[in-house]
Amino acid sequence: MPLALHPSLLTSCNSGRPVRWWVGVDGGGTSTRAVVADPAGRILGRGESGASALGQGAEQAWRHVAEAIARAGVAGLALEDCALGLGLSGTGVPAQLRAFVAADPGVARFTLVTDGLAALLGAHGGKPGALLISGTGSVAEALLPDGRRRMVGGWGWQIGDEGSGAWLGQQAMKLAQAAYDQRAPAGPLVQAVWARAGATREAMLAFCAQAGQGGYASLAPLVFEHEAADPAAAALLNDAARALEALAAAVHPTLPLALAGSIALRLGSRLSPAVQSRRVEPQGDAAAGALWLIQQQETTSA
Repeated sequence: MPLALHPSLLTSCNSGRPVRWWVGVDGGGTSTRAVVADPAGRILGRGESGASALGQGAEQAWRHVAEAIARAGVAGLALEDCALGLGLSGTGVPAQLRAFVAADPGVARFTLVTDGLAALLGAHGGKPGALLISGTGSVAEALLPDGRRRMVGGWGWQIGDEGSGAWLGQQAMKLAQAAYDQRAPAGPLVQAVWARAGATREAMLAFCAQAGQGGYASLAPLVFEHEAADPAAAALLNDAARALEALAAAVHPTLPLALAGSIALRLGSRLSPAVQSRRVEPQGDAAAGALWLIQQQETTSA
């Protein structure tokens, strides 16, 4: 049986209006994905839009949520008739959470959790398990057998999110800066970063000043592209794998573990045997978890 989530994990709003569509939304620092279902649970469409991490602004988050839902292509769909399950990055910052709730465009109802928890629910169908996520950011979450939730990492790209795309991009930029100073070799990875961001001090400083989470994450593919020819790139990927292993061990040592996010999946083969032995295939993604969440809320309130 799926575990009931503690009310402290949920932020909900209900207008009292009838609901015609149930929507699961997964939103992070790079993109927003929505899956739309009818009351019988049949999937009607899927859509995608830009970033809806709350740290990038409540208005942008709601705009991209609405765009992703609209792009699902469901005829006659209107936000005011939708019940939304939302798994969004940045809900742990109270001011960001309040701003998002206040900017509600008038949906019929919504229940909001972190994007990590939505992914966890999707991966294990609401049952106990752990999830290691590394995409633009990184975090490990677990739904424990006693119904509690545990989270490790997820401190944000500015100071944490080790092993993530943004973290890899930051390390690549640090390497490029060190090479410019002649403190490190200017290998293939450095050359690629210079080609992308500029090869002068001024250009690199300008890139870093405006990069943000997404800008740094855009450098991560360069690390993978040059791992075979550049020991520095391969070393960064090994460092990222070790960081993700630490998250997986800390969140829970034995629960079944699913991986999610482009970086985690690409680094999967580099993870230790202890982590590999726990791996299971996810039952669904974060959008599916968010949809499961709102459907469970509807069942409970019925």
